[in-house]
Amino acid sequence: NTFAITLLDGLSSREELVLATLNAALGTIPQFGGSAGDDERLANTHVFFDGQFHTRAATVMLVNTPLDFRVFSTHHMEAREEKLVVTHADAKSRTVYELNAEPAAEAYARAVGVAVEELDRKVFALRPMGVRIGGHYFVRSVQRVNADKSLTFYCAVETGIVMTAMEPGSLLDSVRTQIEASERIVGPPLVTIGCDCFLRRLEAEFTGVVDEVSDFLRHHKVIGFNTYGEQFDGMHINQTFTGVVIGQPDAGHGQN
Repeated sequence: NTFAITLLDGLSSREELVLATLNAALGTIPQFGGSAGDDERLANTHVFFDGQFHTRAATVMLVNTPLDFRVFSTHHMEAREEKLVVTHADAKSRTVYELNAEPAAEAYARAVGVAVEELDRKVFALRPMGVRIGGHYFVRSVQRVNADKSLTFYCAVETGIVMTAMEPGSLLDSVRTQIEASERIVGPPLVTIGCDCFLRRLEAEFTGVVDEVSDFLRHHKVIGFNTYGEQFDGMHINQTFTGVVIGQPDAGHGQN
């Protein structure tokens, strides 16, 4: 009856290394978490531990409870037809210099249907990329366009991977599906702790669904954070909602 919550410095670019090491130690213990943000300033991010804020740090909390719970992950991005191969990248800095053997920003802009000069936070929120692993797409989000027309991402990118252009489906429907499925297992929630990508928040603002989404989350007792990256069972991902639904005492309807 244990799960793990991970909270990492969102500008450390070390989430994959930390999670791979941690996942080997956790074994079958489910894990979720997020990377700390700083209101899009991209300057300083911190985690809080033992009365102090820390940079270039990570916290891991193991939660053992007699209550039923379900750890979940969901995103609402859907694959388009456009494919982009990473032909030159620096994995350490998460920077892609070339896609399909041309300047990354030019190839990405063409795939999403805008000019390079129009690439901004709205485009990044509404038109991320995805990597297919085991039949599922995991989102990779652009952080910024650099002066040399390279792209820096919020998540791991390596030379040779194939990325697929993505577009949003229904943000609220995807969250509703996961949370209601969890509540059918654990019963009425005592609390749901969530890590929700800040780009999803931006999308909700751009598309006018903030109030509707907020009302749903409030009704289902969701608390948590907007994050620069999300973690789920050893993977670091973007534009995703990860969390745990914890049932009330004596209210569970099944096993987690």
